[in-house]
Amino acid sequence: MRLAFWKKKDTNKKKKPAWREWLDAALFAVVAATIIRMFFIEAYTIPTGSMEGTLKVNDYLFVSKLAYGPRLPNTPLSFPLVHNTMPITGGKSYSESVHWNYKRLPGFGHVKVGDVVVFNFPNNDTTILEDPSQDYYNYVRQMGRQAVKERFSVITRPVDKRENYIKRCVAGPGDKVVIKEGVLYVNDQVAPQHAHQRMDYWVEGDVKLTADFMEENFIVFKSVDPRNNMQVYEMEHGTVAKVKAIPNVKNVIPASVLMPGETGNIAQWTFPFDTANFKWNQDNFGALTVPKKGTTIQLSPENVALYRRIIKDYEENPSFEQRDGAFFIEGKQITSYTFKMDYYWMMGDNRHNSADSRYFGFVPEDHIVGKASFVWLSYGNNDGGVYNKSGMRWGRIFRGVGSLQK
Repeated sequence: MRLAFWKKKDTNKKKKPAWREWLDAALFAVVAATIIRMFFIEAYTIPTGSMEGTLKVNDYLFVSKLAYGPRLPNTPLSFPLVHNTMPITGGKSYSESVHWNYKRLPGFGHVKVGDVVVFNFPNNDTTILEDPSQDYYNYVRQMGRQAVKERFSVITRPVDKRENYIKRCVAGPGDKVVIKEGVLYVNDQVAPQHAHQRMDYWVEGDVKLTADFMEENFIVFKSVDPRNNMQVYEMEHGTVAKVKAIPNVKNVIPASVLMPGETGNIAQWTFPFDTANFKWNQDNFGALTVPKKGTTIQLSPENVALYRRIIKDYEENPSFEQRDGAFFIEGKQITSYTFKMDYYWMMGDNRHNSADSRYFGFVPEDHIVGKASFVWLSYGNNDGGVYNKSGMRWGRIFRGVGSLQK
């Protein structure tokens, strides 16, 4: 018996009209792109300078979903290839009539300290539509909740539809975090400082940097600090040694915006926004320990500000409350709490121009989107916006994020 591996073409079969062929091709392309975007890789644009100079504004990069495992959507009913807002018409691009709980498929590994990570902005669970990328809770602290509701349109968002942020993971579950005079310590050791990491520095000595030297090394003069009569410059960590080598420069040290114990005005307050028990600021912060899944902490009126949002919102205990110094979940008194998820501490490389974990606290594992992989397009100011040199940044195209930070 012979098997035929071919068959004669049916000449009587009706050919599809051109519009149907185009429609089929378009549907296939949308389905394929949606699967790739959800499970494998997604494009992302750097919108702000918080990661300067490792990643620059208008760097277009790919984010690997496989690095930590692709996360299944919380809102499966959504318009394809759109994040949270419909283009042109505006409005929500998703329906919350169907909600899936957090689940992540296996990946190549887990978030590591030093990784540049894209994640959903934790404080974006409540959003001001007129300014969606900003922190709603910061508005509330400065204006009052009622004033915000009267002036702006406020909505809530599920985890997977919150705005995307990109920062560096500087501490993982169980790590101890401290910042002293602008220097980050993790587990009592100075954290690695990348060459392109930017910060303000005090330059001590009878010297003023020349314009040519500043332009060549992407240095910006900020001010003269009246407290110590030293000049303040913004520069990359890798440039500090060059400035120290200039004659008459006595020292170059990180510049603190606020001194230890100062909390500043409301706009300068840092997590956990309890200035009675935590007199911290962006340059003098901690110590605190990043929560780890399975770890149990004892609750007290003095430390509850650190964990209230985790217990009530991230780990879904909406009945959690504090009464007369005691704590309750569903009416039952508790004295301790065991974490259900791992958490991470994220910071920007541009330390004085970054809204990061110092302001929104811990990042839960279910907010992690993926790992920044490589830049596929980059244009704009070649120096990251310090000086006006526009055009394509050819030296950054198709380079991995790891190589760009060296």
